[in-house]
Order: sequence, then C-alpha cells, then structure tokens
Amino acid sequence: MQCEVDPNMSIKATTHATWYGAPGPLFCGPKSEYPFVGFWDHSYWCDDKWANPPKACDVYPGQKSGQYDNSAPVPSRGGRTDVEGCCWWGRGVIQTTGICNFGKLNYYIGKRAADEGRASKYPDIDFCKTPDAICASTQYPELKWIAGFFYWMKDVQEYNQGGWYYMRELHKFVNGGMTDSK
Repeated sequence: MQCEVDPNMSIKATTHATWYGAPGPLFCGPKSEYPFVGFWDHSYWCDDKWANPPKACDVYPGQKSGQYDNSAPVPSRGGRTDVEGCCWWGRGVIQTTGICNFGKLNYYIGKRAADEGRASKYPDIDFCKTPDAICASTQYPELKWIAGFFYWMKDVQEYNQGGWYYMRELHKFVNGGMTDSK
C-alpha cells in the first residue's frame, strides 16, 4: 500500500513559516539536482542594501533573514546528506508524513482507489506522485483537513495495543461523564 519512492521526484513546499529567520520551504530532489545539502543559517542578515554588493532576501516572499548554507554537506540524524526520495514530509493539519501514510491516502481516497475500481473522493490525485497536493491543490483546498481526518480515523481511532483500545476507552470516558478515572 505504500508509495514507491521515485528518486527523480523534485518538489518545493508551498507553505512554510515566515517569522524572522524562519527557514525556507522544505524541498527534495535527485542527487543530480542536490548532490548534498547543508543547513539553514537563520542568523544570516540577507536584507542589507548597504553591503557591497547589496544583499537581498530572495528565498521566499517576506523573508527578513536567513539563507541556505550548502557550502558543505550536513548529515541528517540518519546520516544522509542528500534529499533524494525524501518528498513525503508532513503536510496538512496533522502532518501526514511518509510513504506509508501517503500510500494509504492514495489507496483509499486517491487515484489508486479509482484505478483499482473502488470509489474515490479524489480520483485525479495521485498522492504518491504529488504529495504536495495536500497543501497546493486549489481545486481541493479541503485536502489539508481531509488528510488529517483520514489519519485520525485510520491510525488513532483504530489504536489497539496491549489491551488498550482507543474507541473503548473513549466510550468509557464519555459515558463516565468525561472525567478521568485516575
């Protein structure tokens, strides 16, 4: 059910923070496009028209400070220094993340459902090939919420580990007057 990793996929996030020094949008792409990546230097003052030559903030609209510093590779916690195949970062209200969660969306409500003959709310959206549709779709702006609700229904409400079942505990909580029994 998971998405197949496409090493040639290249995406730049459509949403990101804009506070002072906020990092630029997340991005991914093949090693041929990004052989390695560095880090975001939030302390870099890019809005300096008096510098010689003048410096301007040009990574995103409204940027006041910061820049990508790709002068040397900086490994991730997993030891990688590239962004190839890393296009499934968190998107939407609950941050749908990873090839498994995007694959589930595609299987149940996306293009894969339609292709396999199941009813699909979004038959024209392949969440595996366009994971950015959750935030970038102008045709379906509700996808930010739909993806979050989907995760809640499939992963939170179905939680059942070690004798603790979310739905049973939720019913006990509600039927008990919504007070903690501990």
